[in-house]
Amino acid sequence: MKKYQEIFNDIKDKILSDYYSAGTSLPTEKDLQELYGVSRDTVRKALAILTERGMIQKVQGRGSLVLKQELLNFPVSGLTSYQELTQSLQLQSQTNVVELDVVSVSTSLSKLTGFEAYSKVWKIVRTRSIDGKVSVIDTDYLAHDLVPHMTREIASQSIYDYLENKLGLDISFAQKEITIEPTNREEKALLQSQDDYLVLIKSRVFLGDTRQFQYTESKHKIDKFRFVDFARRKHSL
Repeated sequence: MKKYQEIFNDIKDKILSDYYSAGTSLPTEKDLQELYGVSRDTVRKALAILTERGMIQKVQGRGSLVLKQELLNFPVSGLTSYQELTQSLQLQSQTNVVELDVVSVSTSLSKLTGFEAYSKVWKIVRTRSIDGKVSVIDTDYLAHDLVPHMTREIASQSIYDYLENKLGLDISFAQKEITIEPTNREEKALLQSQDDYLVLIKSRVFLGDTRQFQYTESKHKIDKFRFVDFARRKHSL
């Protein structure tokens, strides 16, 4: 792990444990340099990740201000798995596998997912609970020729960990679409909620050789997550 990542993790843990309380300022960049024995550039890289995650905000005259963590920051531009997110935020989370089947891709499913019609895919439906309350419904389709074996035990853990470290797949990039959609009766039952709308993130995920291995629909409770991105303006030459 690189030094700036270690610093990010340490400061993040101190924010979550209230060592650095919401509304207070972090030590100055110079103080952080001395504390961790690193360069200013390394400190700034760590602070940039904290800013991206919505944990701090630069304020003129006050340095890096610690923000209240009322909502869970869900990074939409990266390929962070749900398990990785909850582990990094030290959240008590539970995954329940509702459905696990091999299905044939129909014409309509092909148009939705991007998989070839009549090919075989795993269909995995999971609910994600935080602090005992269901907050996310994930429906995943995985190419059967690339992922020939799947179990409920694997699906209840980190599928990406299995794909990368057991199958050796090179997960590379994704195309994402985010919309607000009405909640249907089945979703209200799974969420044990009467919320009328959910945030829907559709993703087609590809390997380094550009083969698509996954299509997923992740439906999130609006009042639980804040969807964040980090943008940098490109200046014309």
